[in-house]
Amino acid sequence: MGFHEWGLSPAEFEQLHQAAVLEHRIFRTMPAFEGAAETLWRLSDAGIWIRIITHRLYVNWGHATAVADTVDWLDAVGIPYRDLCFLGAKPQVEADCYVEDAPHNVVALRGNGAHVIVYDQPYNREVDGPRAADWTEVEDLVGARVTDLGRALQAPLPGFEDAANRLRRVRAGDTGLPPS
Repeated sequence: MGFHEWGLSPAEFEQLHQAAVLEHRIFRTMPAFEGAAETLWRLSDAGIWIRIITHRLYVNWGHATAVADTVDWLDAVGIPYRDLCFLGAKPQVEADCYVEDAPHNVVALRGNGAHVIVYDQPYNREVDGPRAADWTEVEDLVGARVTDLGRALQAPLPGFEDAANRLRRVRAGDTGLPPS
């Protein structure tokens, strides 16, 4: 969260961040977490509304690139979502459950009474759980949260087992459904 462990000043971090976004297009090329797309598709298919909240507009003069590259990346790696919010103040967005790695966001969200699953990272180990080490654990904890709220997950429709590749198939003209 700023890479203080690397000995960078805030100005140096901003300069590196801007180069990563604008010159190296990090938001278009970074790898996805293993299992993220598959888990999010299963949750979406079970009736969970996926809202991505990200603070990618960290420095000025690169917003168009950051937004476009983020949307392209989400589609390329097959991440489903219904809403995409670019903002730093995550507590302003209401949700039943958040998955968050940044300690300051976890604290702010919980300060507003939000239920937050901490996605485990070396820089957030001092933050109390619930904690998920991978996307399988996220899925289990979200399912438990749905149950705690007195709701039920929907059964997935047959024929949508390969959800993570659904976007790629549709773009290629193959919906995966039998011809009508």
